[in-house]
Amino acid sequence: MDSGSRPTQRLLWLASMDLHAAPCPEGPWEWQRADSLRRGEQILEEQRILVGIFLLARKDLVTLPHLEAFLRRHCQVEWVALVDPELLWEPRVRELLGHWCYDFHSTPVDPNRLRVILGHALGMARLLTRGEPGPLPGQAGGMLVGESPVMRQVLRTITKVGRVDAPVLITGESGTGKELAARAVHDASPRASGPFEAINCAAVPAALVQSELFGHERGAFTGAHRARQGHVCRADGGTLFLDEIGDLPLEVQSTLLRFLQNQTVQRIGSDREEKVDVRVVAATHVDLEAAVREGRFREDLFYRLDVLRFQMPPLRERDADAVLLARHFYQTFSRERGHRVKGFSAAGLESIRLHRWPGNVRELINRVRRAMVLCESRYIQPWDLGLEEVLEAPANLRPLEEVRADAEREAITRALALHQGNVSAAARHLEVSRITLYRMARRHGIPIPGPRGGDGAVP
Repeated sequence: MDSGSRPTQRLLWLASMDLHAAPCPEGPWEWQRADSLRRGEQILEEQRILVGIFLLARKDLVTLPHLEAFLRRHCQVEWVALVDPELLWEPRVRELLGHWCYDFHSTPVDPNRLRVILGHALGMARLLTRGEPGPLPGQAGGMLVGESPVMRQVLRTITKVGRVDAPVLITGESGTGKELAARAVHDASPRASGPFEAINCAAVPAALVQSELFGHERGAFTGAHRARQGHVCRADGGTLFLDEIGDLPLEVQSTLLRFLQNQTVQRIGSDREEKVDVRVVAATHVDLEAAVREGRFREDLFYRLDVLRFQMPPLRERDADAVLLARHFYQTFSRERGHRVKGFSAAGLESIRLHRWPGNVRELINRVRRAMVLCESRYIQPWDLGLEEVLEAPANLRPLEEVRADAEREAITRALALHQGNVSAAARHLEVSRITLYRMARRHGIPIPGPRGGDGAVP
């Protein structure tokens, strides 16, 4: 191929007949022939193929269920069917074409028409895969997804705190992905090869929290039929994640404080202390400083945990990340189980963009999963997501204070991103003083980087 020609795209040709029996239209195609479904499986496992084409003749009706199962497993491919015109009256064939194919072309083949169909299928495949976000660099297996300035700042913070072997406190609303952030901290740390143990302090009955954390000996209490190791010991050499630490009972807080001070644990029913090497990452949606003032959380424990802190932003503050996440979860759920839904309609994506997401990422996951089950067309619509009212509500009915706060927050994050975290430069760009910028950033929960050049710490 010369340097001026377009790059080729692999196209899977699924047919038991000889490849040359079907015309190969001109275009950017590198034909990959599979003479059986099994061979097709192998090719799709080994290569990235966006478009496939298969022949459907009367003799293939016997194996139609096997073909449908194959197409279901590989629904990420845009399929084009070459069909005997007589078969278009068969209900089973019509259902297969409607559910699993981008388009069909009745035989005999018109090369020009087939070229157009394949080109459109490739365009749709590229459009869908282009919207699938890649992992943020350095993250835990790509589990944190987002491209907004505030998420990129979170990424930089995670990379920094991961290197320091000190307790981390992650704050943020419920459903913002605090556990994923904790895993990312673990994966960015020297302890990445060690265990990651997580416990939700709010989900464990108060009477069992101490046993879950520190373990117990056989017979230590009613129902303790055998000795059990706690989460702390299982995290030895790695990271212990304490989710919803703000809901930890006061009586357990003192034991946790003792562990943080000397890195030793004592199982319930035992008189022996065990030495462990554990890094603690805690998360909460509770205002711990207010909880300390109200006597619901120990002040000394708070300061033990609040060594390195960052906030996971709510989804409504993450610009277009909601659309990226929706496409990411669609791709994930499609791989888990083959589905005839091919993606989101333009209206569906717009409803996702406009929704305020009070339940954050967790709400988005649930709405996308439900939509993929209930959707009766090829593309997810606003009503499949339960968001049809979002498009009906005029955007200008939002409170003025809310609109002003959003604009201010976006201006600050964009200025900081533009000037790579340089506070003085960002303040000049916004035509405010550094002190005012610090105050505004704190009000909106925007993390300000440490000193850089002439910048000082947050006053």
